Amino acid sequence: MKIGIIGATGKSGSLLAAEALRQGHDVTGIVRFLARIKNSRIHALDSDLFELTRHTVKDFDVVINAFRAPAGKEEQHLTSMEHLIAVFEDLPDIRFMMVGGAGSLYVDPEKKVPLYTTPDFPKDALPTASNMAKAFELLKKSQVNWTYMSPAIEFDFNGTRTGRYTLGKDNVITNAAGKSYISYADYALAMIDEIKNRAFIRQRFTAVSEKK
Repeated sequence: MKIGIIGATGKSGSLLAAEALRQGHDVTGIVRFLARIKNSRIHALDSDLFELTRHTVKDFDVVINAFRAPAGKEEQHLTSMEHLIAVFEDLPDIRFMMVGGAGSLYVDPEKKVPLYTTPDFPKDALPTASNMAKAFELLKKSQVNWTYMSPAIEFDFNGTRTGRYTLGKDNVITNAAGKSYISYADYALAMIDEIKNRAFIRQRFTAVSEKK
């Protein structure tokens, strides 16, 4: 598969690129600073997210968006989604996959209470979570061929790649220790596995792994 990764040099994007290479995919990093791509096996596409067009992404099988808006500009999660929807609605054969947030996962069986609306949700994370949740609502209403993956509440960049994970859908789930936890590496594994598994077309999913 030819996979493009928006933000391939970021925290989640770099591990997604590494996992995609491990699984034998052809990987292109869609980045603003080409020098940050250190792996010679990763092709580079020099482009800002907001400058992507149908033409620049038309040859990919899958495009993964691992963009994270900088502090103070969290509204870019919403505006970037508007732009990407405009691009990918005209490319139904390309699968658009999104590195989402845990804040929009539901905490109740009726799916009425997103995590980010609960009293104990960290206030400093609210601008990112609320804008990502709004962006997800736009994506769900679109005609894009999408898949959205929310991580567990505790998303651990330094955590171990265990190679095992448990999947869920729209609600917060927990591991054997009762924790909503996943390492970035296991998140990347679950995301890249989904490319071949195709279990969540036009759906959101989540995953947890064990903390080692």
